[in-house]
Amino acid sequence: MPEIGLFPLELVLLPTERVPLHIFEARYKELIQECLALSTEFGLLLEDEEGRREIGTRAGVIEVLQVFDDGRMNVVVEGRERFRVVAPTVGRPFATADVEPVVDEEDVPLPGDVELALDVFKRLAEAAEVEVEVEEPFSESSPTLSFELAARVDFGLELRQEVLELTSERQRLRRLAEIFERAVEAITVEREVRERASGNGKVAPLDPD
Repeated sequence: MPEIGLFPLELVLLPTERVPLHIFEARYKELIQECLALSTEFGLLLEDEEGRREIGTRAGVIEVLQVFDDGRMNVVVEGRERFRVVAPTVGRPFATADVEPVVDEEDVPLPGDVELALDVFKRLAEAAEVEVEVEEPFSESSPTLSFELAARVDFGLELRQEVLELTSERQRLRRLAEIFERAVEAITVEREVRERASGNGKVAPLDPD
C-alpha cells in the first residue's frame, strides 16, 4: 500500500483540473521540492472547519512559475487519480499516509446523461455571460468528462467534494446537471431582480411559477 505526502488545503482539486499554488511553509516547500526531484505526486486533501477529508486527489507539479530567494514557490499542479487515506503515517515534517486508489464502478453513462450535462453546462456559461476557456473540445466519450466539466465551474467546496467522492461517472454527470441547473436558475432570478430594481427602484415579488 503506497505512502504519499499530504498537502491539506481549503481546496478541492478535481482530476484533470489545473490550479496555481503558492508554497511558503517550510514543510510543504520540502514536499514539493521532493516531488520535483523524484518526479512523484503528493496528495491534496480538503481541510476546513469541518476537518480533514479522507478522499482526495493525487497532484503532480506540471510547472514551476517562480522560485523566490527564500525558497517560496509559485507552481501549477494538475489533479490526477483519486485516493482514500487508509492510515496516517509518521516520520516526515509534512503529513503522510498509506493510501488506496478510489476506483469507479462499471456504470457507463447513457447518451442522454452526457447530452444533458453538456447542455446545462453551456447554458450556465451563457447565463453567466462568460466564455469558458477549454484547451480542447470536450469529448463526449471521455471517462473523465464529469471532472472536466466540474473543473471549470466554481460551485462550492462541499459540492465539489461530493462530486469527487462519487464512484460512478453516470451519477457524477447527473449530479452536475442538477447543480448546474440550479446555478442557471439562480443567475436568471438575480438578473430579473436587478432589471426590476433598475426599472423603478423597487423590486416586485417574483412569480414563483
